[in-house]
Amino acid sequence: MSNNYSKHTLLKSPTLFSNAVQASLYTAKQIAELILEKQKQGLPAVLGLATGNTPKKVYKELIRLHQYEGLSFHNVVSFNLDEYYPIGSENDQSYTYFMNQNLFSYIDIQPKNIHVPHTDSSPDQITQYCLDYESKIAGFGGIDLQLLGIGRNGHIGFNEPGSSFDSTTRLVNLDSITREDAITDFGTLNKVPHQAISIGIHTIIQAKKILLLALGERKSEIINEAINGEISIQVPASILQTMPQVEYVLDNEAARLI
Repeated sequence: MSNNYSKHTLLKSPTLFSNAVQASLYTAKQIAELILEKQKQGLPAVLGLATGNTPKKVYKELIRLHQYEGLSFHNVVSFNLDEYYPIGSENDQSYTYFMNQNLFSYIDIQPKNIHVPHTDSSPDQITQYCLDYESKIAGFGGIDLQLLGIGRNGHIGFNEPGSSFDSTTRLVNLDSITREDAITDFGTLNKVPHQAISIGIHTIIQAKKILLLALGERKSEIINEAINGEISIQVPASILQTMPQVEYVLDNEAARLI
């Protein structure tokens, strides 16, 4: 694919909120409404889920809805975007651990319906593992709603700058900015993995609904670039400009430059 694409007119104005809490509550409501609608239809709700600080308040609200308003997750099938490689699922820096601590342990989702990339495969098994992960997503008819954050370098999932818009689930090399941002979690840079398994950009943009949530001033520059800049593989999130099913959910600090 070419590295650059012509600028598109943004298909939908961002949904703006005064603060991160309100943006997160709105996002959780969109997810809950999908789950309830699918329950009425007797169908699974296939969710693509993200990790990091951005979705934490979303997951907190989903837990509240389950515990105090009776929202059931029995029909939810989840696929997480990514996971460090190599890392054990029991490691407290793993995304399996993160999801259990921030969502799964507090709701009634069926364990068999939880999918987080496992990175205990040997290097020669990774390719097949990634193909199998793609097949599982396809087997459920694709992702109904994909929750995304955005990295300071424009990555979505761990699709770093330079990732093909045709990419599918694969082993990726992590960008230096991504690894620097992970120091807080790992303690020192030399403990941050150099690689990860990530769902690809092509897989992400096949989702029927995409919510990109960005919070805080530190995301304002990349959000402006992703929404208003040229469509380029150097800013992977820029491809979302062309997708009618995308909704940008921003607090005022993240939106201050757009």
